[in-house]
Amino acid sequence: MRLTPVTADDSAYLAADEAVDHTHPRVRETADRLMAGAEGDLAAYARGAYEFVRDAVPHSADVDDWRLTWRASDVLTQRIGICHSKSHALVALLRAEGIPAGFCYQKLNVLHGMIALRLPGSTRWVRQDARGNKPGVDAQFSLDREQLAFAAWPEKGECDYPLLYAEPHPVVLRALRHATDRAHLWHLLDVAL
Repeated sequence: MRLTPVTADDSAYLAADEAVDHTHPRVRETADRLMAGAEGDLAAYARGAYEFVRDAVPHSADVDDWRLTWRASDVLTQRIGICHSKSHALVALLRAEGIPAGFCYQKLNVLHGMIALRLPGSTRWVRQDARGNKPGVDAQFSLDREQLAFAAWPEKGECDYPLLYAEPHPVVLRALRHATDRAHLWHLLDVAL
């Protein structure tokens, strides 16, 4: 899918904010460890960061954990999150090493969050879905073709939103900040943007 960045300011896709707190010691420590394993190769680092968030941070619904996280540092500390939270953590890890990354969404039966990254030197944004795999879900890191957790089915009213946001969408942040637990979140989170 071809994404349209909401801003032409490339620095926006490297910035830290309250949710993408990539200067936090927990994020920096994780990024440093992953970069050491990638031996300085940014493509290998991006894959390693993706696989770490996908595999080492369970999706809270898959493991029936009611805790909510929304700051990248909290996701990495508590090792739990929904798709949106995991996206915040992955974007923070990528930006921590100078890889532009942003947020994109799908309207499924819920609002699903993913990220897109652009390796330095490339002009192409590539979506990645670190939601976490389970039976029936096989998302993989790829710079050549997408292998996301879910396909949107337009005939069911689903869609891939074409915009790439530099910050988490306000609809998502508002719900994550105000929900008391995961069950409450499902009542607060809009189904569409």
